[in-house]
Amino acid sequence: MATVVAAQFRFFSLQVVRTRRLGPSLVRVSFAGDDLRDFHSDGRDQSLSLFLPHPGQTEPVVPVELGEGWWQGWRELPDDVRAVMRSYTLRELRRDPDEIDIDFVLHGVEPGAAVPAGPASRWASRASAGDRVLLIGPAVADNRAIRFRPPADTDLVVIWGDETAVPAVSAIVESLPAGTRARVWLEVHDAGDIQDLVTEADADIAWLVRAEGSPTALDAVRAGGLPPAEHPYVWIAGESGCVKELRRHFVGERGIDRRRVTFVGYWRQGLTEEQLRESGE
Repeated sequence: MATVVAAQFRFFSLQVVRTRRLGPSLVRVSFAGDDLRDFHSDGRDQSLSLFLPHPGQTEPVVPVELGEGWWQGWRELPDDVRAVMRSYTLRELRRDPDEIDIDFVLHGVEPGAAVPAGPASRWASRASAGDRVLLIGPAVADNRAIRFRPPADTDLVVIWGDETAVPAVSAIVESLPAGTRARVWLEVHDAGDIQDLVTEADADIAWLVRAEGSPTALDAVRAGGLPPAEHPYVWIAGESGCVKELRRHFVGERGIDRRRVTFVGYWRQGLTEEQLRESGE
């Protein structure tokens, strides 16, 4: 399964080596595999495509030939057979031994949940050592699935992300060099999901717990203020409607050059990832 998908990306066959619960809504799954020797990434918000098995399957079902036509072949498999594909962000890459971490947000796995868990949440909540997955990831360290790219003259990094962006934001913040000024908002579902982030940067990090009656993301950002800067860079990721609203705020209300604002919709309220892909958003 080491077939090249494109020059920058390829398939990786991996297995779970351990899991760790990070909070009520977050679980970290560590993966290993011989293929990881060819996994390379310099990005802190590296996007990945993960293929998961359905319940009762021992491994994800994908077309036998994983060449250029893999997508069409995968789509033509029966819905209840073909591997579940979901987009995630790399949390960490380690060497000796080669391992990667992916953090999963768990929705609806708790007893009596109003909205039942999706296939990825169900899988992650039950994952154990030896479980097999397939991944499309980077074979080239600097690739187009890396979005966090502050210009060289950046004098303030501004970040907002919801729980789906916590892995990317955490990796970004931890990588910021000493002397970097950063203003960061992270929104999570439960106070137990708040994490301690270690960084050499001069970072003001605010954790927002989403609850009934709490300020919206836009209100929180408006009230938070920004330190003065001539060349700020903004990175926003999470629910696409909220992301678009925040982008309008930073560009329209704050007057930040739209070319210095990176925005990524990781999910859309009320839509599955399949529906989101079909909508073209």
